[in-house]
Amino acid sequence: MPASTSAAPHPHPLAAAARLVMLALVAVLTLFATHDVTQLWWIALLAVAGLPSLLAPQHRLVGPLSRVAEVVVLGLAASQVAAVASIGGTVDGLGASAVLPYLAVPVTVTALRRHFSEGAALLAVTAATLLVSGAVTEAGGGRQLAQPGYLAVCAQWLILAALGLYAAGTLHRVMAVRGEGKPQPYAEATRLLTQLRTVARQLPGATLDPGGISEHLLEELRTVARADRGAVLSASGGGRLVVLAQAGVDRVDWETTLDADSAIADAWASQQATTAARSQSRTHRGGDVSALIVPLVAGVRTVGLVVLEADVAQAYPPPVVARVTGLTRPAALRLEAALLFDEVRSLATNEERQRLAREIHDGVAQELVMVGYGIDNALATVFDDADETAEALRTLRAEVTRVIQELRLSLFELRSEVDRQGGLAAAIAEYARTVGASGGLRVHLSLDESTARLPAATEAELLRIAQEAVTNARKHAGASNLWVTCEVDPPYAQIEVSDDGQGMADQRPDGRYGLAIMAERAERIRGRLEIRPRQPSGTTVAVVLGTSSRRDNVRDSAAPEGE
Repeated sequence: MPASTSAAPHPHPLAAAARLVMLALVAVLTLFATHDVTQLWWIALLAVAGLPSLLAPQHRLVGPLSRVAEVVVLGLAASQVAAVASIGGTVDGLGASAVLPYLAVPVTVTALRRHFSEGAALLAVTAATLLVSGAVTEAGGGRQLAQPGYLAVCAQWLILAALGLYAAGTLHRVMAVRGEGKPQPYAEATRLLTQLRTVARQLPGATLDPGGISEHLLEELRTVARADRGAVLSASGGGRLVVLAQAGVDRVDWETTLDADSAIADAWASQQATTAARSQSRTHRGGDVSALIVPLVAGVRTVGLVVLEADVAQAYPPPVVARVTGLTRPAALRLEAALLFDEVRSLATNEERQRLAREIHDGVAQELVMVGYGIDNALATVFDDADETAEALRTLRAEVTRVIQELRLSLFELRSEVDRQGGLAAAIAEYARTVGASGGLRVHLSLDESTARLPAATEAELLRIAQEAVTNARKHAGASNLWVTCEVDPPYAQIEVSDDGQGMADQRPDGRYGLAIMAERAERIRGRLEIRPRQPSGTTVAVVLGTSSRRDNVRDSAAPEGE
Protein backbone atom coordinates (compact mmCIF):
# COMPACT_ATOMS: atom_id res chain seq x y z
CA MET A 1 0.00 0.00 0.00
CA PRO A 2 1.34 3.46 -0.75
CA ALA A 3 2.37 5.46 2.24
CA SER A 4 -0.26 7.95 3.22
CA THR A 5 0.78 11.58 3.22
CA SER A 6 -0.93 14.37 5.06
CA ALA A 7 -0.99 17.69 3.32
CA ALA A 8 -0.03 20.77 5.31
CA PRO A 9 -3.10 22.75 6.40
CA HIS A 10 -3.81 25.83 4.33
CA PRO A 11 -4.61 29.17 5.98
CA HIS A 12 -8.32 29.62 6.57
CA PRO A 13 -9.73 32.34 4.27
CA LEU A 14 -11.75 33.93 7.10
CA ALA A 15 -8.70 34.06 9.40
CA ALA A 16 -6.59 35.68 6.68
CA ALA A 17 -9.36 38.19 5.89
CA ALA A 18 -9.80 39.06 9.59
CA ARG A 19 -6.08 39.73 10.01
CA LEU A 20 -5.96 41.91 6.91
CA VAL A 21 -8.98 43.92 8.07
CA MET A 22 -7.51 44.47 11.54
CA LEU A 23 -4.11 45.40 10.12
CA ALA A 24 -5.75 47.92 7.78
CA LEU A 25 -7.85 49.37 10.64
CA VAL A 26 -4.82 49.72 12.95
CA ALA A 27 -2.78 51.28 10.11
CA VAL A 28 -5.47 53.90 9.48
CA LEU A 29 -5.80 54.69 13.21
CA THR A 30 -2.02 54.94 13.61
CA LEU A 31 -1.71 57.29 10.65
CA PHE A 32 -4.58 59.40 11.99
CA ALA A 33 -3.05 59.56 15.50
CA THR A 34 0.56 60.29 14.51
CA HIS A 35 0.39 61.90 11.03
CA ASP A 36 3.71 60.09 10.54
CA VAL A 37 3.97 57.56 7.72
CA THR A 38 7.15 56.07 9.20
CA GLN A 39 5.12 54.69 12.13
CA LEU A 40 3.43 52.28 9.76
CA TRP A 41 6.52 50.10 9.92
CA TRP A 42 5.10 48.79 13.22
CA ILE A 43 2.08 47.58 11.26
CA ALA A 44 4.33 45.83 8.77
CA LEU A 45 6.21 44.23 11.67
CA LEU A 46 2.91 43.00 13.13
CA ALA A 47 2.02 41.41 9.80
CA VAL A 48 5.41 39.65 9.62
CA ALA A 49 5.10 38.39 13.22
CA GLY A 50 1.63 36.95 12.58
CA LEU A 51 2.43 35.33 9.24
CA PRO A 52 3.78 32.00 10.66
CA SER A 53 0.68 31.59 12.83
CA LEU A 54 -1.50 32.18 9.77
CA LEU A 55 0.39 29.71 7.56
CA ALA A 56 0.87 26.94 10.17
CA PRO A 57 -2.07 27.21 12.59
CA GLN A 58 -1.86 23.52 13.66
CA HIS A 59 1.87 23.46 14.42
CA ARG A 60 2.72 22.80 18.06
CA LEU A 61 5.48 25.44 18.27
CA VAL A 62 5.22 27.78 15.28
CA GLY A 63 1.65 28.91 16.04
CA PRO A 64 2.13 29.77 19.75
CA LEU A 65 5.55 31.40 19.19
CA SER A 66 4.14 33.51 16.36
CA ARG A 67 1.30 34.73 18.58
CA VAL A 68 3.78 35.58 21.37
CA ALA A 69 5.81 37.57 18.85
CA GLU A 70 2.64 39.41 17.80
CA VAL A 71 1.78 40.58 21.31
CA VAL A 72 5.38 41.58 22.02
CA VAL A 73 5.49 43.69 18.85
CA LEU A 74 2.03 45.03 19.73
CA GLY A 75 3.21 46.19 23.19
CA LEU A 76 6.27 47.93 21.76
CA ALA A 77 4.20 49.54 18.98
CA ALA A 78 1.56 50.81 21.42
CA SER A 79 4.17 52.54 23.57
CA GLN A 80 5.99 54.09 20.61
CA VAL A 81 2.84 55.25 18.82
CA ALA A 82 1.53 56.77 22.08
CA ALA A 83 4.78 58.70 22.46
CA VAL A 84 4.53 60.43 19.07
CA ALA A 85 0.75 60.71 18.83
CA SER A 86 -0.80 64.15 18.62
CA ILE A 87 -4.15 63.19 20.13
CA GLY A 88 -5.22 63.40 23.75
CA GLY A 89 -4.75 67.09 24.44
CA THR A 90 -3.66 67.54 28.05
CA VAL A 91 -3.97 63.77 28.68
CA ASP A 92 -0.97 62.15 27.02
CA GLY A 93 -0.70 58.51 26.10
CA LEU A 94 -4.11 58.04 24.45
CA GLY A 95 -2.38 57.29 21.15
CA ALA A 96 -1.89 53.70 22.29
CA SER A 97 -5.57 53.14 21.50
CA ALA A 98 -4.68 53.29 17.78
CA VAL A 99 -2.71 49.99 17.95
CA LEU A 100 -4.16 47.99 20.85
CA PRO A 101 -7.38 46.91 19.02
CA TYR A 102 -5.17 44.38 17.22
CA LEU A 103 -4.91 42.52 20.54
CA ALA A 104 -8.27 40.93 19.63
CA VAL A 105 -6.62 38.92 16.82
CA PRO A 106 -4.26 36.60 18.75
CA VAL A 107 -6.66 36.31 21.72
CA THR A 108 -9.60 35.37 19.46
CA VAL A 109 -7.47 32.76 17.68
CA THR A 110 -6.66 31.04 20.99
CA ALA A 111 -10.33 31.17 22.04
CA LEU A 112 -11.49 29.59 18.79
CA ARG A 113 -8.90 26.85 19.18
CA ARG A 114 -10.04 26.38 22.83
CA HIS A 115 -6.52 27.11 24.10
CA PHE A 116 -7.73 29.36 26.92
CA SER A 117 -4.58 28.97 29.01
CA GLU A 118 -2.53 30.15 26.03
CA GLY A 119 -4.82 33.17 25.69
CA ALA A 120 -4.29 34.07 29.35
CA ALA A 121 -0.52 33.74 28.85
CA LEU A 122 -0.67 36.07 25.83
CA LEU A 123 -2.49 38.70 27.92
CA ALA A 124 0.17 38.41 30.63
CA VAL A 125 2.96 38.83 28.02
CA THR A 126 1.14 41.86 26.55
CA ALA A 127 0.77 43.51 29.95
CA ALA A 128 4.45 42.91 30.79
CA THR A 129 5.57 44.30 27.41
CA LEU A 130 3.40 47.42 27.83
CA LEU A 131 4.84 48.03 31.30
CA VAL A 132 8.47 47.52 30.29
CA SER A 133 8.10 49.51 27.08
CA GLY A 134 6.28 52.31 28.91
CA ALA A 135 9.01 52.42 31.53
CA VAL A 136 11.83 52.93 28.99
CA THR A 137 10.02 55.14 26.46
CA GLU A 138 10.18 58.91 26.98
CA ALA A 139 7.22 61.11 26.07
CA GLY A 140 6.46 64.71 26.99
CA GLY A 141 9.50 65.15 29.19
CA GLY A 142 8.86 62.01 31.22
CA ARG A 143 8.40 58.28 31.08
CA GLN A 144 5.47 56.90 29.16
CA LEU A 145 4.47 54.78 32.17
CA ALA A 146 3.78 57.93 34.20
CA GLN A 147 1.14 59.19 31.76
CA PRO A 148 -2.43 58.49 32.95
CA GLY A 149 -3.81 58.26 29.43
CA TYR A 150 -1.37 55.49 28.50
CA LEU A 151 -2.19 53.47 31.60
CA ALA A 152 -5.96 53.95 31.11
CA VAL A 153 -5.89 52.82 27.47
CA CYS A 154 -3.70 49.79 28.20
CA ALA A 155 -5.87 48.72 31.14
CA GLN A 156 -9.05 49.18 29.06
CA TRP A 157 -7.94 46.91 26.22
CA LEU A 158 -6.42 44.29 28.50
CA ILE A 159 -9.64 44.09 30.53
CA LEU A 160 -11.79 43.86 27.39
CA ALA A 161 -9.59 41.06 26.00
CA ALA A 162 -9.68 39.20 29.32
CA LEU A 163 -13.47 39.47 29.53
CA GLY A 164 -13.82 38.15 25.97
CA LEU A 165 -11.53 35.23 26.72
CA TYR A 166 -13.43 34.43 29.94
CA ALA A 167 -16.80 34.59 28.14
CA ALA A 168 -15.53 32.21 25.43
CA GLY A 169 -14.29 29.74 28.06
CA THR A 170 -17.58 29.87 29.97
CA LEU A 171 -19.59 29.30 26.78
CA HIS A 172 -17.42 26.32 25.90
CA ARG A 173 -17.95 24.73 29.34
CA VAL A 174 -21.72 25.28 29.15
CA MET A 175 -21.89 23.67 25.72
CA ALA A 176 -19.80 20.73 26.96
CA VAL A 177 -22.13 20.17 29.93
CA ARG A 178 -25.19 20.32 27.68
CA GLY A 179 -23.56 17.86 25.31
CA GLU A 180 -22.92 15.48 28.21
CA GLY A 181 -26.49 15.84 29.42
CA LYS A 182 -27.93 14.99 26.00
CA PRO A 183 -25.88 12.13 24.55
CA GLN A 184 -26.31 11.09 20.97
CA PRO A 185 -28.86 8.32 20.33
CA TYR A 186 -26.28 5.72 19.31
CA ALA A 187 -24.04 6.55 22.28
CA GLU A 188 -27.00 6.28 24.66
CA ALA A 189 -28.14 3.02 23.09
CA THR A 190 -24.62 1.60 23.40
CA ARG A 191 -24.43 2.61 27.06
CA LEU A 192 -27.80 1.05 27.91
CA LEU A 193 -27.12 -2.18 26.02
CA THR A 194 -23.73 -2.49 27.72
CA GLN A 195 -25.36 -2.08 31.11
CA LEU A 196 -28.04 -4.62 30.19
CA ARG A 197 -25.40 -7.14 29.11
CA THR A 198 -23.46 -6.61 32.35
CA VAL A 199 -26.56 -7.04 34.49
CA ALA A 200 -27.68 -10.12 32.59
CA ARG A 201 -24.27 -11.75 33.09
CA GLN A 202 -23.82 -10.89 36.77
CA LEU A 203 -27.26 -11.50 38.24
CA PRO A 204 -28.78 -14.94 38.87
CA GLY A 205 -31.07 -16.24 36.14
CA ALA A 206 -34.32 -15.77 38.09
CA THR A 207 -33.48 -12.19 39.05
CA LEU A 208 -34.57 -10.84 35.67
CA ASP A 209 -37.72 -12.96 35.57
CA PRO A 210 -40.89 -10.90 36.33
CA GLY A 211 -42.59 -13.90 37.95
CA GLY A 212 -39.63 -14.65 40.19
CA ILE A 213 -39.32 -11.02 41.30
CA SER A 214 -43.06 -10.86 42.01
CA GLU A 215 -43.06 -14.05 44.09
CA HIS A 216 -40.08 -12.80 46.12
CA LEU A 217 -41.83 -9.48 46.73
CA LEU A 218 -44.97 -11.19 48.03
CA GLU A 219 -42.86 -13.28 50.41
CA GLU A 220 -41.20 -10.13 51.75
CA LEU A 221 -44.52 -8.30 52.20
CA ARG A 222 -46.09 -11.16 54.15
CA THR A 223 -43.34 -10.75 56.75
CA VAL A 224 -44.43 -7.17 57.53
CA ALA A 225 -48.20 -7.37 56.96
CA ARG A 226 -50.92 -9.98 57.27
CA ALA A 227 -51.96 -11.33 53.88
CA ASP A 228 -54.34 -14.27 53.54
CA ARG A 229 -54.29 -13.60 49.81
CA GLY A 230 -51.97 -11.55 47.64
CA ALA A 231 -51.00 -10.90 44.06
CA VAL A 232 -48.74 -8.81 41.86
CA LEU A 233 -50.46 -7.48 38.74
CA SER A 234 -48.98 -5.85 35.67
CA ALA A 235 -50.38 -4.13 32.59
CA SER A 236 -50.78 -6.19 29.43
CA GLY A 237 -52.43 -3.71 27.07
CA GLY A 238 -56.10 -3.27 26.24
CA GLY A 239 -56.92 -1.74 29.63
CA ARG A 240 -56.45 -5.02 31.53
CA LEU A 241 -53.99 -6.42 34.05
CA VAL A 242 -52.28 -9.80 34.20
CA VAL A 243 -51.34 -11.73 37.33
CA LEU A 244 -47.57 -12.18 37.61
CA ALA A 245 -47.63 -14.03 40.95
CA GLN A 246 -50.14 -15.06 43.65
CA ALA A 247 -49.89 -15.98 47.31
CA GLY A 248 -52.48 -17.79 49.42
CA VAL A 249 -54.14 -21.16 49.84
CA ASP A 250 -56.76 -20.84 47.11
CA ARG A 251 -56.54 -19.50 43.59
CA VAL A 252 -58.20 -16.07 43.37
CA ASP A 253 -59.99 -14.51 40.40
CA TRP A 254 -58.71 -10.95 40.83
CA GLU A 255 -60.31 -7.89 39.31
CA THR A 256 -58.12 -7.07 36.29
CA THR A 257 -60.17 -4.43 34.48
CA LEU A 258 -58.80 -0.91 34.92
CA ASP A 259 -62.04 0.80 33.91
CA ALA A 260 -64.05 -0.98 36.62
CA ASP A 261 -65.26 0.69 39.82
CA SER A 262 -62.63 -0.82 42.09
CA ALA A 263 -59.81 0.13 44.44
CA ILE A 264 -57.40 -1.47 41.96
CA ALA A 265 -58.43 0.99 39.23
CA ASP A 266 -58.24 3.90 41.71
CA ALA A 267 -54.73 2.98 42.87
CA TRP A 268 -53.52 2.58 39.29
CA ALA A 269 -54.88 6.00 38.29
CA SER A 270 -53.76 7.90 41.41
CA GLN A 271 -50.39 6.13 41.92
CA GLN A 272 -51.18 6.18 45.66
CA ALA A 273 -51.62 3.30 48.10
CA THR A 274 -55.33 2.60 48.59
CA THR A 275 -57.18 0.62 51.27
CA ALA A 276 -60.67 -0.83 50.98
CA ALA A 277 -63.12 -2.74 53.16
CA ARG A 278 -64.17 -5.08 50.38
CA SER A 279 -62.35 -7.75 48.45
CA GLN A 280 -60.79 -7.10 45.06
CA SER A 281 -61.62 -10.65 44.01
CA ARG A 282 -64.62 -11.60 41.91
CA THR A 283 -64.99 -14.89 43.79
CA HIS A 284 -64.82 -13.78 47.44
CA ARG A 285 -67.41 -15.50 49.66
CA GLY A 286 -68.10 -12.47 51.90
CA GLY A 287 -67.37 -11.62 55.51
CA ASP A 288 -64.94 -9.14 57.02
CA VAL A 289 -62.08 -8.27 54.72
CA SER A 290 -59.35 -5.64 54.43
CA ALA A 291 -57.63 -4.86 51.15
CA LEU A 292 -54.45 -2.91 50.49
CA ILE A 293 -53.49 -1.97 46.93
CA VAL A 294 -50.03 -0.43 46.43
CA PRO A 295 -48.97 0.78 42.95
CA LEU A 296 -45.47 -0.09 41.81
CA VAL A 297 -44.23 3.22 40.39
CA ALA A 298 -40.87 3.50 38.62
CA GLY A 299 -40.16 7.15 37.93
CA VAL A 300 -43.46 8.49 36.66
CA ARG A 301 -44.76 5.22 35.21
CA THR A 302 -46.92 2.65 36.98
CA VAL A 303 -45.50 -0.78 36.12
CA GLY A 304 -47.73 -2.89 38.34
CA LEU A 305 -49.81 -3.27 41.50
CA VAL A 306 -49.48 -5.25 44.71
CA VAL A 307 -52.79 -6.46 46.19
CA LEU A 308 -52.91 -7.77 49.77
CA GLU A 309 -56.06 -8.99 51.51
CA ALA A 310 -56.75 -10.17 55.05
CA ASP A 311 -59.98 -11.74 56.36
CA VAL A 312 -60.20 -9.27 59.25
CA ALA A 313 -61.29 -5.66 59.53
CA GLN A 314 -58.79 -2.77 59.72
CA ALA A 315 -55.79 -4.98 58.96
CA TYR A 316 -53.80 -2.20 57.26
CA PRO A 317 -53.37 0.89 59.47
CA PRO A 318 -50.99 3.67 58.31
CA PRO A 319 -47.85 2.19 59.98
CA VAL A 320 -48.39 -1.10 58.12
CA VAL A 321 -48.99 0.74 54.86
CA ALA A 322 -45.74 2.65 55.40
CA ARG A 323 -43.78 -0.59 55.90
CA VAL A 324 -45.33 -2.12 52.78
CA THR A 325 -44.60 0.90 50.59
CA GLY A 326 -41.04 0.94 51.90
CA LEU A 327 -40.55 -2.50 50.35
CA THR A 328 -42.44 -1.84 47.11
CA ARG A 329 -40.45 1.27 46.07
CA PRO A 330 -37.19 -0.57 45.25
CA ALA A 331 -39.16 -3.57 44.00
CA ALA A 332 -40.82 -1.36 41.37
CA LEU A 333 -37.45 -0.63 39.76
CA ARG A 334 -36.51 -4.32 39.80
CA LEU A 335 -39.83 -5.30 38.25
CA GLU A 336 -39.56 -2.61 35.56
CA ALA A 337 -36.07 -3.85 34.63
CA ALA A 338 -37.34 -7.43 34.47
CA LEU A 339 -40.33 -6.48 32.30
CA LEU A 340 -38.11 -4.47 29.94
CA PHE A 341 -35.60 -7.31 29.75
CA ASP A 342 -38.41 -9.76 29.05
CA GLU A 343 -39.71 -7.51 26.26
CA VAL A 344 -36.24 -7.16 24.70
CA ARG A 345 -35.76 -10.93 24.90
CA SER A 346 -39.16 -11.51 23.27
CA LEU A 347 -38.36 -9.12 20.42
CA ALA A 348 -34.97 -10.75 19.88
CA THR A 349 -36.42 -14.27 19.70
CA ASN A 350 -39.63 -13.46 17.84
CA GLU A 351 -38.11 -14.02 14.39
CA GLU A 352 -36.73 -17.45 15.36
CA ARG A 353 -40.09 -18.43 16.86
CA GLN A 354 -41.86 -17.48 13.66
CA ARG A 355 -39.39 -19.51 11.60
CA LEU A 356 -39.73 -22.53 13.87
CA ALA A 357 -43.52 -22.27 13.83
CA ARG A 358 -43.61 -22.30 10.04
CA GLU A 359 -41.06 -25.10 9.85
CA ILE A 360 -42.99 -27.27 12.33
CA HIS A 361 -46.28 -26.52 10.57
CA ASP A 362 -44.92 -27.30 7.11
CA GLY A 363 -42.67 -30.16 8.20
CA VAL A 364 -43.18 -32.24 11.30
CA ALA A 365 -46.88 -31.39 11.74
CA GLN A 366 -47.75 -32.46 8.21
CA GLU A 367 -45.71 -35.63 8.58
CA LEU A 368 -47.49 -36.51 11.83
CA VAL A 369 -50.82 -36.03 10.04
CA MET A 370 -49.68 -38.58 7.47
CA VAL A 371 -48.71 -40.95 10.29
CA GLY A 372 -52.22 -40.55 11.68
CA TYR A 373 -53.73 -41.45 8.31
CA GLY A 374 -51.49 -44.51 8.20
CA ILE A 375 -52.70 -45.60 11.63
CA ASP A 376 -56.31 -45.22 10.49
CA ASN A 377 -55.62 -47.39 7.45
CA ALA A 378 -53.93 -50.04 9.58
CA LEU A 379 -56.89 -50.10 11.97
CA ALA A 380 -59.26 -50.48 9.04
CA THR A 381 -57.48 -53.64 7.78
CA VAL A 382 -56.37 -55.17 11.06
CA PHE A 383 -59.11 -57.80 11.06
CA ASP A 384 -59.37 -58.35 7.28
CA ASP A 385 -55.77 -58.70 6.09
CA ALA A 386 -53.04 -59.34 8.64
CA ASP A 387 -50.27 -59.15 6.05
CA GLU A 388 -51.42 -55.77 4.76
CA THR A 389 -51.72 -54.51 8.33
CA ALA A 390 -48.20 -55.69 9.15
CA GLU A 391 -46.81 -53.93 6.08
CA ALA A 392 -48.67 -50.75 7.00
CA LEU A 393 -47.26 -50.87 10.52
CA ARG A 394 -43.72 -51.38 9.22
CA THR A 395 -44.20 -48.36 6.97
CA LEU A 396 -45.50 -46.35 9.92
CA ARG A 397 -42.52 -47.38 12.03
CA ALA A 398 -40.14 -46.21 9.34
CA GLU A 399 -42.05 -42.94 9.04
CA VAL A 400 -41.98 -42.39 12.80
CA THR A 401 -38.21 -43.06 12.77
CA ARG A 402 -37.79 -40.48 10.02
CA VAL A 403 -39.88 -37.88 11.90
CA ILE A 404 -37.82 -38.43 15.05
CA GLN A 405 -34.66 -37.94 12.99
CA GLU A 406 -36.05 -34.68 11.62
CA LEU A 407 -36.78 -33.50 15.15
CA ARG A 408 -33.27 -34.36 16.27
CA LEU A 409 -31.80 -32.44 13.34
CA SER A 410 -33.98 -29.45 14.17
CA LEU A 411 -32.76 -29.53 17.76
CA PHE A 412 -29.18 -29.87 16.56
CA GLU A 413 -29.66 -26.82 14.35
CA LEU A 414 -30.99 -24.80 17.30
CA ARG A 415 -28.06 -25.83 19.50
CA SER A 416 -25.45 -25.09 16.83
CA GLU A 417 -23.56 -21.90 17.54
CA VAL A 418 -20.30 -20.38 16.37
CA ASP A 419 -17.60 -21.25 18.88
CA ARG A 420 -15.37 -18.23 19.47
CA GLN A 421 -12.41 -20.63 19.51
CA GLY A 422 -13.33 -22.88 16.58
CA GLY A 423 -14.67 -20.27 14.18
CA LEU A 424 -17.41 -20.02 11.57
CA ALA A 425 -15.93 -22.57 9.17
CA ALA A 426 -15.76 -25.26 11.87
CA ALA A 427 -19.42 -24.70 12.84
CA ILE A 428 -20.60 -24.92 9.22
CA ALA A 429 -18.47 -28.03 8.59
CA GLU A 430 -19.86 -29.82 11.66
CA TYR A 431 -23.44 -29.06 10.64
CA ALA A 432 -22.88 -30.13 7.03
CA ARG A 433 -21.29 -33.44 8.12
CA THR A 434 -24.11 -34.25 10.54
CA VAL A 435 -26.93 -33.35 8.14
CA GLY A 436 -25.21 -34.97 5.19
CA ALA A 437 -24.77 -38.22 7.08
CA SER A 438 -28.46 -38.29 8.04
CA GLY A 439 -29.53 -37.68 4.44
CA GLY A 440 -27.10 -40.05 2.77
CA LEU A 441 -25.22 -37.20 1.08
CA ARG A 442 -21.55 -37.26 0.19
CA VAL A 443 -20.22 -33.97 1.59
CA HIS A 444 -17.29 -32.11 0.02
CA LEU A 445 -15.83 -29.32 2.18
CA SER A 446 -13.58 -26.47 1.14
CA LEU A 447 -12.70 -24.29 4.13
CA ASP A 448 -10.51 -21.20 4.00
CA GLU A 449 -10.74 -19.03 7.12
CA SER A 450 -8.23 -16.45 8.30
CA THR A 451 -7.32 -15.94 11.95
CA ALA A 452 -9.24 -12.64 11.99
CA ARG A 453 -12.89 -12.89 13.04
CA LEU A 454 -16.10 -11.31 11.85
CA PRO A 455 -18.45 -9.75 14.42
CA ALA A 456 -20.30 -12.36 16.46
CA ALA A 457 -23.72 -11.26 15.16
CA THR A 458 -22.50 -11.49 11.55
CA GLU A 459 -21.08 -14.97 12.07
CA ALA A 460 -24.37 -16.10 13.62
CA GLU A 461 -26.36 -14.87 10.61
CA LEU A 462 -23.96 -16.54 8.15
CA LEU A 463 -24.24 -19.82 10.06
CA ARG A 464 -28.05 -19.71 9.94
CA ILE A 465 -27.98 -19.01 6.19
CA ALA A 466 -25.64 -21.96 5.62
CA GLN A 467 -27.83 -24.21 7.79
CA GLU A 468 -30.95 -23.26 5.84
CA ALA A 469 -29.20 -23.93 2.51
CA VAL A 470 -27.90 -27.33 3.65
CA THR A 471 -31.30 -28.30 5.05
CA ASN A 472 -33.07 -27.33 1.82
CA ALA A 473 -30.62 -29.41 -0.20
CA ARG A 474 -31.20 -32.46 2.02
CA LYS A 475 -34.99 -32.16 2.10
CA HIS A 476 -35.96 -30.98 -1.36
CA ALA A 477 -33.11 -31.45 -3.85
CA GLY A 478 -32.93 -35.24 -4.08
CA ALA A 479 -29.15 -34.90 -4.38
CA SER A 480 -26.31 -37.35 -3.90
CA ASN A 481 -23.49 -34.85 -3.35
CA LEU A 482 -23.22 -31.64 -1.37
CA TRP A 483 -20.43 -29.10 -1.84
CA VAL A 484 -19.90 -26.58 0.97
CA THR A 485 -17.36 -23.78 0.50
CA CYS A 486 -16.52 -21.34 3.29
CA GLU A 487 -14.09 -18.49 2.68
CA VAL A 488 -13.63 -15.91 5.43
CA ASP A 489 -11.19 -13.01 5.25
CA PRO A 490 -12.78 -10.16 7.29
CA PRO A 491 -14.51 -8.00 6.33
CA TYR A 492 -15.04 -10.34 3.36
CA ALA A 493 -16.85 -13.68 3.59
CA GLN A 494 -18.41 -16.06 1.06
CA ILE A 495 -20.44 -19.16 1.87
CA GLU A 496 -21.54 -21.47 -0.96
CA VAL A 497 -23.74 -24.58 -0.75
CA SER A 498 -24.17 -26.57 -3.97
CA ASP A 499 -25.93 -29.84 -4.72
CA ASP A 500 -26.36 -32.11 -7.75
CA GLY A 501 -30.08 -32.56 -7.27
CA GLN A 502 -33.08 -31.71 -9.39
CA GLY A 503 -32.62 -27.94 -9.22
CA MET A 504 -35.17 -25.24 -8.49
CA ALA A 505 -37.96 -24.15 -10.75
CA ASP A 506 -38.31 -20.85 -8.93
CA GLN A 507 -34.98 -19.23 -8.12
CA ARG A 508 -36.34 -15.96 -6.74
CA PRO A 509 -35.45 -15.30 -3.07
CA ASP A 510 -39.13 -14.71 -2.29
CA GLY A 511 -40.26 -17.87 -4.05
CA ARG A 512 -40.12 -19.98 -0.93
CA TYR A 513 -40.27 -19.15 2.74
CA GLY A 514 -36.80 -20.53 3.54
CA LEU A 515 -35.21 -18.54 0.72
CA ALA A 516 -37.00 -15.40 1.86
CA ILE A 517 -35.61 -15.86 5.37
CA MET A 518 -32.08 -16.29 3.96
CA ALA A 519 -32.49 -13.13 1.87
CA GLU A 520 -33.62 -11.16 4.95
CA ARG A 521 -30.66 -12.43 6.98
CA ALA A 522 -28.22 -11.50 4.21
CA GLU A 523 -29.71 -8.03 3.89
CA ARG A 524 -29.43 -7.52 7.65
CA ILE A 525 -25.65 -7.96 7.51
CA ARG A 526 -25.32 -6.02 4.23
CA GLY A 527 -24.60 -9.19 2.27
CA ARG A 528 -25.82 -10.50 -1.09
CA LEU A 529 -27.76 -13.73 -1.52
CA GLU A 530 -27.21 -15.45 -4.88
CA ILE A 531 -29.25 -18.43 -6.11
CA ARG A 532 -28.22 -19.96 -9.42
CA PRO A 533 -28.41 -23.31 -11.21
CA ARG A 534 -25.40 -25.60 -11.06
CA GLN A 535 -24.19 -27.36 -14.19
CA PRO A 536 -25.00 -30.02 -15.19
CA SER A 537 -27.65 -30.31 -12.47
CA GLY A 538 -28.51 -28.95 -9.08
CA THR A 539 -28.53 -25.56 -7.38
CA THR A 540 -25.97 -23.25 -5.80
CA VAL A 541 -26.93 -20.94 -2.92
CA ALA A 542 -24.26 -18.38 -2.00
CA VAL A 543 -24.05 -15.47 0.38
CA VAL A 544 -21.30 -12.88 -0.15
CA LEU A 545 -20.30 -10.28 2.40
CA GLY A 546 -18.06 -7.38 1.40
CA THR A 547 -15.42 -7.45 -1.32
CA SER A 548 -12.39 -9.72 -1.27
CA SER A 549 -9.09 -7.88 -0.87
CA ARG A 550 -7.11 -10.88 -2.00
CA ARG A 551 -5.68 -10.66 -5.48
CA ASP A 552 -5.39 -14.40 -5.90
CA ASN A 553 -8.93 -15.76 -5.87
CA VAL A 554 -7.87 -19.17 -7.15
CA ARG A 555 -7.76 -21.64 -4.27
CA ASP A 556 -6.86 -25.28 -4.13
CA SER A 557 -9.97 -27.03 -2.88
CA ALA A 558 -9.66 -29.40 0.02
CA ALA A 559 -9.86 -33.09 -0.80
CA PRO A 560 -13.45 -34.31 -0.97
CA GLU A 561 -14.66 -35.60 2.32
CA GLY A 562 -17.27 -38.30 2.07
CA GLU A 563 -19.86 -38.83 4.72
